[in-house]
Amino acid sequence: MCGICGELRLDGAPADLDAIQTMMRELERRGPDHGGSYSDGSLAFGHRRLAVIDLSVRSHQPMVDAELGLALVFNGAIYNYRALRRELEQRGYRFFTEGDTEVILKAWHTWGPDCCQRLHGMFAFALWDAHQQVLFLARDRFGIKPLYWTEQPGRVRFASSTQALLAGGGVDTRIDPVSLHHLFTLHAVVPAPRTILQGVRKLAPGHWLRIDARGTRTEAAYWQLDATRPDQPRSEPEWLEAIHVALRHAVKIRSEVADVPVGVLLSGGLDSSLLVALLAEAGVSDLRTFSVGFEDTPEEAGSEFQYSDQVVARYGTRHCRFLVPNAQVLERLPEAIDAMTEPMFGQDAVAFYLLAEQVSREVKVVQSGQGADEVFGGYFWYPRIAAETTGSAVDRFSKHYFDRDHQEYLRMIGAQYGGDDHTSALVAERLAAPGADELIDAVLRLDVTTLIVDDPVKRVDNMTMAWGLEARVPFLDHQLVELAARCPPELKLRDGGKYPLKAMARGLLPDAVIDRPKGYFPMPALKYVRGPFFNLMRDVLTSQASRERGLYQQAYLDQLLAAPDLHHTRIQGNKLWHLALLELWLQRTVDPAP
Repeated sequence: MCGICGELRLDGAPADLDAIQTMMRELERRGPDHGGSYSDGSLAFGHRRLAVIDLSVRSHQPMVDAELGLALVFNGAIYNYRALRRELEQRGYRFFTEGDTEVILKAWHTWGPDCCQRLHGMFAFALWDAHQQVLFLARDRFGIKPLYWTEQPGRVRFASSTQALLAGGGVDTRIDPVSLHHLFTLHAVVPAPRTILQGVRKLAPGHWLRIDARGTRTEAAYWQLDATRPDQPRSEPEWLEAIHVALRHAVKIRSEVADVPVGVLLSGGLDSSLLVALLAEAGVSDLRTFSVGFEDTPEEAGSEFQYSDQVVARYGTRHCRFLVPNAQVLERLPEAIDAMTEPMFGQDAVAFYLLAEQVSREVKVVQSGQGADEVFGGYFWYPRIAAETTGSAVDRFSKHYFDRDHQEYLRMIGAQYGGDDHTSALVAERLAAPGADELIDAVLRLDVTTLIVDDPVKRVDNMTMAWGLEARVPFLDHQLVELAARCPPELKLRDGGKYPLKAMARGLLPDAVIDRPKGYFPMPALKYVRGPFFNLMRDVLTSQASRERGLYQQAYLDQLLAAPDLHHTRIQGNKLWHLALLELWLQRTVDPAP
């Protein structure tokens, strides 16, 4: 709902206010309604606002509580802020706004870092405690809202986007070899705290970071996901009822906690269709829904309108659907890449970008179905991993998930970026962490706490916020996820996956929507690469900038260029697109302008 940035000087010098203004300009599209800044000697904040809760000027940011000696910039939405406010009022606090931002200020003053555990929602915020001379940064449990930072001589800066940090100057833009390995193994996922650039780091989901005026850093996790069975066993009907209650609540609060209308991005799949059904069940009237489709290819349909139309007909929503021709996709692709805070291989990034442009003309907030597949085991590779009985945990996982094995990576990448199998080591460590009963429990936990953060969740935030549109994701409500993580995996994986959601949907949605094959946000032209899309990728990968960068070995590149449709990853990503996307992102985001 906003863009935030700031600087803390560690050498006693005043903060660079010109740099704050420069970073704010990069964040303007995230918050088109208002811009403001604040400084206190060595500390400065910048904020761009998208007004969703308490639309008055009183809730403009940076928000300063002079009486408490606190200042705050905040991006997100706190769905339990009214309950927290009542609790804080009982403690004697007086409020001067009606929004959720001020609640964070008072919550910090009362509970310090423990305030994060009390916040139910999506958030990234920075708080300056003038009395303690401490900068406190925090990020929500699933990293729904981004928070990047960089440390330079004598100062620390943070922002909602990589582009804002780069605009401020002084960032080390060399490629991080470890991150590069993650990027090409985990389909563009680089787990926190790393990014593809050595000088840019990101705060991990469910963590806070405290920096004092001398530069001393303290970081801690305030939340972890338990994927073990509960001590009190539940029957199948009890699990299904508990999940239904939790999801119904998650959908309801994301509709109610807003002072503007809330729509739904309706793909035609089970997840987004179920959101529409539950909102109707909750009594929401005059519901706005939005769908996007693209041109077909001989191999794959480009839209799911046949399913979304059935949901619209059943619930009588006010529906808008947009059909985007391939020529427009190609023309607008560079814009979508410019909106990526990090490189994204997902073929639906441009789809979300173009859909968000249209939707933002109608509403400011939408609900979206991201997270359901990861939380409830909806992807085809989960049962395949669960069926594996031999080999190490990482071997059983990588066989069905990694985009490239390490040996292929070494054949692909320039010699200066070669080295150890960093991704297998990281994944092995996280799969072995305590708190998961079975391998598939650990896999789903890894997906929902790590992999989803830097794939669909980041993609949805970046592409919607590029148009000042806030996306809310009820399937990543932490209370729902905590419940689902302890649910027996065989119940989640039954009937092709997402059985609890399918059972819930019976009677609420047409059977054709529930029983259809698993779909993906279709963007066939970036999966089956040919024509002008191929020409674009070839030109990028054979450009002088690409040759001088030396990321890829020529023999591997020639192999992909010779047959771009024959080289797909295990989860059906196009390998040529992966290489071209990274190079194009680097050219547009990092390389100096000519």
